[in-house]
Amino acid sequence: MFLNPSLKRILIVKLSALGDVVQALPVLAALKRGHPGLEIDWVAERPQAELLEGHPLLRRLIVFPRREILALFKRGRPAGAIKLFREFLSALRAEHYDAVLDLQGLFKSAIPVALSRSSRKLGFANHREGSTLPLTEKLPPYDPDLHAVRRYLLAAEALGGVSEPVKFPLPRYPSPEEVAERRALPPPPWLIFIPATRWRTKLWPEENWRTLSEKARGLGLPLLWVGGPGDREYVERCAAYGENLCGRLTFKELCGILSGARAVVSVDTGPMHLAAALDRKVVALFGPTAPWRTGPFGEGHRVLRAGLPCSPCFRKKCRDLRCMQALTPEEVLSALSEINKSLPVS
Repeated sequence: MFLNPSLKRILIVKLSALGDVVQALPVLAALKRGHPGLEIDWVAERPQAELLEGHPLLRRLIVFPRREILALFKRGRPAGAIKLFREFLSALRAEHYDAVLDLQGLFKSAIPVALSRSSRKLGFANHREGSTLPLTEKLPPYDPDLHAVRRYLLAAEALGGVSEPVKFPLPRYPSPEEVAERRALPPPPWLIFIPATRWRTKLWPEENWRTLSEKARGLGLPLLWVGGPGDREYVERCAAYGENLCGRLTFKELCGILSGARAVVSVDTGPMHLAAALDRKVVALFGPTAPWRTGPFGEGHRVLRAGLPCSPCFRKKCRDLRCMQALTPEEVLSALSEINKSLPVS
């Protein structure tokens, strides 16, 4: 349907969040297979841009300081906000692209797409918030139940990308041993728990995490808890034992930590996708969201969900949190033990 002449330089717009950026990484590998000499730039927000810094498949990373600009306006500093936006615009328009690919599909991504210099601007026809307005080529609507990784790869294929085999190229990150030495941690392999997420409805009860962490001692693995700076107090309430690394790691160090995991237990959140991208086996706890859309991508993962008639509801607020409460520590431990037994001894 779409003409794909030889491309020399394209721009990907995928601003946030961590899980979305991780799930979009296979697009880089697919485009490079289809166009080996292709130069790729990427627009991302902070802090997700940190994950892409120094990426070997990217020519240039452009940081869109959207939140900083909005914060300056709210603090009554419009001059500072305008200066910051002009700096971003200058970087964005410094190049002319053969194509711009919007993988976000929201109003915030429509801004750099509209302002970028290209005669070809692509995105899906069912993208939201008016983000299709600046597009010159609308890709056929995607199936909402298609996994996000597959959806992004459809966009890459529209530009001549070759999707298979699906690869998650990551920039260089420190080894597990390096991070362990920096942070005074026991040597890998580790058991890693990721309990925090921004949606209250995706949280597993704190008492269940405490019970699971106690029972998981029998696996004989050091336990590490990871999350963002704002998750530290929550994890303190969840952890019966183990090392709380919330807010202590850079994204690159998080890659190193996750790459040293024997197994991971996680709710539906960004670091879960990073663990899967690093080929770590995940026990994923799902309730209000759909694992066929945003579950850990790849083979060997265990997705646990109660399967209630109301799930998935995709609600960020709910009076009845049975979908997560129904998952028991014993059920999670059983899945975790199965993964541990199935993996070769390090």
